[in-house]
Amino acid sequence: MAVRPIRLFGDPVLRSESATIDVIDEGVRALVRDLLDTVEPPGRAGVAAPQIGVAQRAFSYNIDGDIGYVLNPILVEVSGEPALTGEGCLSVPGLWHETLRYPHAKVVGIDLDGNEVVLEGEGLFAQALQHETDHLDGTLYLDRLSKETRRVAMRQVRESDWF
Repeated sequence: MAVRPIRLFGDPVLRSESATIDVIDEGVRALVRDLLDTVEPPGRAGVAAPQIGVAQRAFSYNIDGDIGYVLNPILVEVSGEPALTGEGCLSVPGLWHETLRYPHAKVVGIDLDGNEVVLEGEGLFAQALQHETDHLDGTLYLDRLSKETRRVAMRQVRESDWF
């Protein structure tokens, strides 16, 4: 359908908990098409529905050319020793900070037919699963930074040309 504009830090939809999708209708199908189109450009690992202005539990991913989506995802498992990993966010453009993430993650949700979807992975995919489910809970990666790093990041946000 369309590559949708990304909502930026400061937009209230990014801080709202997303609603569960109870009915899969044409609106939800259009949302999934838009999420898939919006995540496709190079450099995008994931896009959550709130990032395109829709407060519903859905996200798309694009990891090494593997593009997909999930509705009503729940982060059911993380494992391994959490480590600082370089991370950015389309909703906070131009910033890149070390964020504590688990090396393994598992998300369970559904597809457009109501069938169970299990997404599980390591490394970048695990990081994306954690990052995108955070978005659905109104959490940004900036919230996961150490106090000092967050202070630096917030200064960078205030000094950015997009804020």
